[in-house]
Amino acid sequence: MEAAMDLMRRMPPGSTETALNALLSLLPDHSLDLLSQVDLRLQVCMDKENNKEYILCEYNRDTDSYRSPWSNIYEPPLEDGTVPSEEMRNLEVEANEVFSVYRDQYYEGGISSVYIWEDEDESFIACFLIKKDGQGKRSYMQIGSWDAIHVIQVGPEEEGAAHYCLNSTVMLSLTTDNKQSGTFNLSGSIRRQMSMTLAVADGHLVNMGKMIEEMEGKLRNSLDQVSASSLLKYVA
Repeated sequence: MEAAMDLMRRMPPGSTETALNALLSLLPDHSLDLLSQVDLRLQVCMDKENNKEYILCEYNRDTDSYRSPWSNIYEPPLEDGTVPSEEMRNLEVEANEVFSVYRDQYYEGGISSVYIWEDEDESFIACFLIKKDGQGKRSYMQIGSWDAIHVIQVGPEEEGAAHYCLNSTVMLSLTTDNKQSGTFNLSGSIRRQMSMTLAVADGHLVNMGKMIEEMEGKLRNSLDQVSASSLLKYVA
């Protein structure tokens, strides 16, 4: 299992799904571990009731159906699909509205989704997702895709504070097209973790938002350093 995970960490995002399916056929006894630990490029579906797109992932999946954060309904329809409690659902609705504003400001487009559900011991987990496809600012550069997955486990409140554990993954696919040098592809993924104990006076959503903003800044800087050094060699 350790060797399989080491292999998956070295796979480019575009080949992850193919490699995962191969490993699942070779290691059926480890299917649950592989599916829970391997991040795939994010897929998108349309909420027909609200005419809004939402992101598909393991965190809004029940059997072969996916729950929309906009309507709270599974597609394909699922009668006994798991849904958050009323309290968590209200927080989820608010989080989706706020995160949409964040996405527009920082990404100037793209698609975002937030899913929240209860965990044990009065704690909960929130998953914030962003997918952005688009064209780069320079004529020779095209960004194929940027997929960001932020999962935060929030512990129970104690003396007006709560512990937050954030696990973030960003998958980047970058393609350049230079007339002199030809086509160059750069893709990969990066994972980081952050833990904080914060006062909850302003609410969990404010605290989670600050952590995600800080984490994304660090991830962008790390990826910029790698991609910039590679592109300078290529376009020089």
